[in-house]
Amino acid sequence: MLIELAIWLQTLGPEFSFFRVFQYLTFRAVMAAMTALLLGLLAGPWVIRRLAALKIGQPVRGYGMETHLAKSGTPTMGGVLILLSIAISTLLWFELSNRFVWIVLLVTLGFGAIGWVDDWRKVVNKDPEGMRSREKYFWQSVIGLLAALYLVFSISENSNARVAELFLNWVTSGFDVDLPPKAGLLLPFFKEISYPLGVLGFVILSYLVIVGSSNAVNLTDGLDGLAIMPVVMVGSALGVFAYVTGSAVYSRYLFLPHIPGSGELLIFCAAMAGAGLAFLWFNTHPAQVFMGDVGALALGGALGTIAVIVRQEIVLAIMGGIFVVEALSVMAQVTWFKYTKRRYGEGRRLLRMAPLHHHFEKIGWKETQVVVRFWIITMLLCLVGLSTLKLR
Repeated sequence: MLIELAIWLQTLGPEFSFFRVFQYLTFRAVMAAMTALLLGLLAGPWVIRRLAALKIGQPVRGYGMETHLAKSGTPTMGGVLILLSIAISTLLWFELSNRFVWIVLLVTLGFGAIGWVDDWRKVVNKDPEGMRSREKYFWQSVIGLLAALYLVFSISENSNARVAELFLNWVTSGFDVDLPPKAGLLLPFFKEISYPLGVLGFVILSYLVIVGSSNAVNLTDGLDGLAIMPVVMVGSALGVFAYVTGSAVYSRYLFLPHIPGSGELLIFCAAMAGAGLAFLWFNTHPAQVFMGDVGALALGGALGTIAVIVRQEIVLAIMGGIFVVEALSVMAQVTWFKYTKRRYGEGRRLLRMAPLHHHFEKIGWKETQVVVRFWIITMLLCLVGLSTLKLR
């Protein structure tokens, strides 16, 4: 929004030439981060007071960690603060014509709406489980599939008109159309290796990445500050990939696909980092507010969508290794419990408690130790992911 205003001001005379700086992507990214950070810090106390006044407190599961019972009643749904900061900052600083930022915003807010309903039911109905898994998964699937269907064609073409044309060609050809190599699955650490996926393969992979990331971040959000800082680090690293793939020069030099328009996602990633750091101010132990599903589902969906656009699905799995392991720990625990119950008549557990962060609490780690150590691991994994830019 502001870049359009700056361009208009420049037409009024040379005395407004200073506003040319608004055309630099890196400048707008820094400003987006600062805007989201300041919005979050300034609005945070008011949002927390409103949540507390509305008695939107976090219910704690009876079978959860005993040490977490004291957190019952802490205001939740703080993810609203994150989403508002991201949305306002992004709308102010990105080019409004960029279709990639719009799709990421829509996916983020869509998943946030699902999380909002889930959290609201927990509060109003006093039900720690909230929205039932099947209902939540259905709406996640609807948004994930719609986003995947749009992205498979928008990544291949440079305008919405061409996207519509490619979609019509796909339908009229009997759902069989060739996609360019940049729409294939890229392998990190290898030069120019891309496995063709086809439309169906691309849609399935994108759907799994978007929905899987959303749920993985949600499962990780169980300790004060545990999820938000890895989101900030992974999102910032994905912003670097977006900047590179959006530049014809840098993408050619680093053997990455050039995706015109993807560089503008750096604005969204910067806003997400700023909003996340502002939220961490209030979410650090002992937390004054929890993000809830409204924040965790939305941020995870955003990370997955950005990774699909910049063609770094595998790198996302590397950098977000904590999210992946947390999700796998729950899947393994549930699967093993059901198998042993059917086989031996009594369910057995692989971990003392799932997700994984609770297992470490059970074996004696303090909450702050788990959180900071997971942060350190994420930082290392992000450096590994960024190294794929050059190590090929």
